Amino acid sequence: MNRLFILGTALVAPLAALFVTPALAQQPNKLLNASYDVARELFVAENEAFTKLNPGVTIDQSHAGTSKQARSIVEGLEADVVTFNQSTDVDFLAKNGFVSKDWTKAFPNNASPFYSFPSFLVRAGNPKNIKDWADLARDDVHAVFPNPKTSGNARYTYLAAYAWAKEAYKDDEEKIEAYITKIFDNVPVFDTGGRAATTTFVERETGDVLITFEAETRGIAKQYGADKVQAVTPSVSLLAEFPVAVVDKVAKKHGTEALAKSYLDFLYSEEGQRIAAQFGHRANNEKVAAEFKGQFPEIRLVKVDDVFGGWQKIQSEHFASGGTLDKLYGSR
Repeated sequence: MNRLFILGTALVAPLAALFVTPALAQQPNKLLNASYDVARELFVAENEAFTKLNPGVTIDQSHAGTSKQARSIVEGLEADVVTFNQSTDVDFLAKNGFVSKDWTKAFPNNASPFYSFPSFLVRAGNPKNIKDWADLARDDVHAVFPNPKTSGNARYTYLAAYAWAKEAYKDDEEKIEAYITKIFDNVPVFDTGGRAATTTFVERETGDVLITFEAETRGIAKQYGADKVQAVTPSVSLLAEFPVAVVDKVAKKHGTEALAKSYLDFLYSEEGQRIAAQFGHRANNEKVAAEFKGQFPEIRLVKVDDVFGGWQKIQSEHFASGGTLDKLYGSR
């Protein structure tokens, strides 16, 4: 059994107020949450807290790269809710009639309860002296991250590196593309999802640096200790939001619309936010963010809208068939 990321985090005391009303208790009491690959432990804890508040409710989980998850839902995976790491995958569900077209307005912060960003995990003592994005293109540095064709995690890595390069090379596309191509060339293996990439780096000891969400780097560093790995925060990274949505088509079929909304509302509660922070995510709730401020290093975060003109433009220019990612990623 994979022993990755088994955290001994103590959960905070449940909130006094329940998130399910008596009327809701008469409705179906089981949900399936389709989520991203490295969120297993986070949602084990979130689900435990939510079901303590709502006895008799069961939350099942499905984890994979979010692009794969979105396709699976369209092809028949009956998830009542999604907790993804990339909005384009929720948009894909909306275009196929599974999620409301105005899903970003259904919950606060553009339907993102917490946030993170691509960050680094290196070997103990940082023997390659890897400090920032420039180091990923060195001949002696082999980076590990999953396949950007299947993983939202990896797409954020690609975009964060691209955003850094746009600044460093003053929007010189030839230099930017050469830099990204070099990073791709330096990756020893492209796993399908973020957790498999973590296994490759930590368990198989492949590569010099793992690029994944800060939450994952913090959890692994805590588990394995400073004698094996250490987290490195780059000078700048890309804000990674974690969009959530009720899969209306499925929830309506199951009769779980109210329960699904209640579950996602819980992620915004103080308890839900504290659990997320305990697992390395940065809380949007100001009170909880202040409580955990000392545990997170400062970093300059840039936004997708500011650097790339929004997700719709990214989708057409970078991720669509024949786009920039296809051009640079090639046949790897």
